[in-house]
Amino acid sequence: MFRMWGKIFRKQHMLRDMVYEDDSDDTRTHKVFRGLEEICYAFDLQRPIWLDTNIRQFQQVAKTRFTRDNFTETISFDYLEIQIIEED
Repeated sequence: MFRMWGKIFRKQHMLRDMVYEDDSDDTRTHKVFRGLEEICYAFDLQRPIWLDTNIRQFQQVAKTRFTRDNFTETISFDYLEIQIIEED
């Protein structure tokens, strides 16, 4: 089972969270992108842009934060954080 946790923070307080689960035989990359898409849909957000820092951080610790620099629209929170909490 693949599980990814999405959280929205403002002023160090978690406003919303959601866990995405995927039991398919897809690749890890496909599961991550699909999970991010589902989390953004649930939070009514556009999908963020992956910057080089996000890619490096996610590869190292399976966790990254998307700030206002990652979004083309204005956001009403400080950052969206995603973290893999379980992998096959």
